[in-house]
Amino acid sequence: MKKIFFILISIASMQYLRAQEPADALRFSWYAPNGTARQQAIGGAGGSLGGDISATFINPAGLGFYKTGDFVLTPAYRFSTNKASYFGRTEKEGRDVFSFGTSGVVFGNSDRKNKSSAIALAVNQTANFNSDILYRGLNNESSYSQKFLEEIANNKDNDPSSVAINYPFGTSLAFNTFWIDTANGWTGGNKQFVSLATPLLAHGGLLQQQTVKNRGGITEISLAGAFNYNEKFLIGGAIGIPFLHYRKESTFLEADPTTDDNNFDFGTITENLTTSGAGFNVKLGAIYKPVEYIRLGLAIHTPTFYSLTDEYNSSVTTNTENYQHEWTQSSNDFNDGKDAEFKYNLRTPYRVMISGSYVFREVEDVRKQKGFVTADIEYTNYKASSYSTSNDGDNTQTTKDYLKSLNTAIDNAYKGALNFRLGGELKFTTFMVRLGGAYYGNPYKNLAGEKGSRFQLSGGLGYRNKGFFIDVAYMHTMGKDVHFPYRLQSSPFTAATLKQTGGNAVLTIGFKI
Repeated sequence: MKKIFFILISIASMQYLRAQEPADALRFSWYAPNGTARQQAIGGAGGSLGGDISATFINPAGLGFYKTGDFVLTPAYRFSTNKASYFGRTEKEGRDVFSFGTSGVVFGNSDRKNKSSAIALAVNQTANFNSDILYRGLNNESSYSQKFLEEIANNKDNDPSSVAINYPFGTSLAFNTFWIDTANGWTGGNKQFVSLATPLLAHGGLLQQQTVKNRGGITEISLAGAFNYNEKFLIGGAIGIPFLHYRKESTFLEADPTTDDNNFDFGTITENLTTSGAGFNVKLGAIYKPVEYIRLGLAIHTPTFYSLTDEYNSSVTTNTENYQHEWTQSSNDFNDGKDAEFKYNLRTPYRVMISGSYVFREVEDVRKQKGFVTADIEYTNYKASSYSTSNDGDNTQTTKDYLKSLNTAIDNAYKGALNFRLGGELKFTTFMVRLGGAYYGNPYKNLAGEKGSRFQLSGGLGYRNKGFFIDVAYMHTMGKDVHFPYRLQSSPFTAATLKQTGGNAVLTIGFKI
């Protein structure tokens, strides 16, 4: 256990080199599928159901049920609230945003030999990162400044002139603004480093506050095709090109909760990160109908292979009252006023899904069907995420060693998890009523109390008549997660526990072509 913690801390201490962390790999893979209003209303299930353009991103074999074509447009509106608890205090922060689900075109055709095929070109916002987090509390256990001291210790750097310039994204900024200092202060001469904030821990503690603003998402364009043989066996595949854009603005503050003059008023660090790039993945699937009313599905999603670029900067402001008053320094001061940039590759986890559906009155004329129930079981191996160097990026041995350590941290922090989705529909000629639910399992190995899960309930209505259809759905999400403002190797550190609620209102409009 201590070895695992040391790896995580070592990753944190190398922020002067790169901006990645294990949490980024999880963020880009731990999300619920998005789709049309029909698919969202039934809990996101659809691995064996088919007949919906969302099959492009779940199980492409489901496109094989198409005999004609569809044009589909899916706008959506999302809102989310994070309730964060930290040292007994709870804060709440929310975020609303417009988004979109699966939209595009499907072309289907059939012949007289009970064979048919279909192709689809679709776009989907597969992940939405928009959320705000706020938490604060009185901490009498540790200080953020201890993270800087541990970085110095881990690098066995006892030279003040080196500390002042070699860690431009954190420790150097803290040292130059006097959040940390040499033991003899301004006069130097002593190569022992101390924090000006930690003495307050024994005298009431430090008031700490963290704000995080996450923005962006993953938008995927996919070309898919499927083949249907005799309405018994369907196979399909899709090639996806996801475009990832993520922006994080994070500010951490710790302050003296009193009005005493004790050489420390506050220290704050602000970090800005923008990640962007594109990737490539393949989805393969099959659906088998052993009898008319039963459909069984299997889908495999390869990892997504991303080529990404990070742009990042940080700044520190410290007020040490009458000692050195208030100072501010930015990482851009070390880089000609520019943000740092790093290019790299990321491989996300693979996914395997098995599915089953029972269709009431399974007939070729879907207008005469009476409804269905459907379920998916999905396995996602979150620890399979990994980073590697980019051909046009930094390929030095230092970078390779850093990414290797980061991959080890991912292996030790995360695990595979099962996700479950269940839904159903009742059909009344041209009107449909739908209900569903989903559960997304815990991806954490619980090294320091980490636990996470998501539960969703959904419902919706649909109308289909004379080649026109309109569906509405609402999906309500409840989840829990953790957020660490910092991790320490030799002192206790505490996570904020998050309770997440959110909703997704979806409208799908389409017509036959």
